[in-house]
Amino acid sequence: MMVLGIRKTMKNMKGGCCGGGGGEVRPMRKKLDGQVTERKVIHIEGMSCEHCRNRVERAINSIDGASGRVSLRKATCEVAMDRDIPDQVLKEAVEKENYRVTGIELRTA
Repeated sequence: MMVLGIRKTMKNMKGGCCGGGGGEVRPMRKKLDGQVTERKVIHIEGMSCEHCRNRVERAINSIDGASGRVSLRKATCEVAMDRDIPDQVLKEAVEKENYRVTGIELRTA
């Protein structure tokens, strides 16, 4: 068991994973109450695995009127909204999970 623990620690020290465990189920896509009125793209540093994706999506989905979808490859989260949500609210939700928001832009059709 000690060998397994050391191997896991070494893997995490090489970079990449936030330390989250495997086998975590991806959150279901959140259905908004109203029609989508706006989309924003949040640029995020620090995401590297499925656990990171899940944490960010759950953080955004916990905001009333927002539904997030993370792309690890692009290091972004696209947020669909059915009401006006200030950028600061989105930023705080992501940064509360210990990721860094480097920008938020309005997504055009």
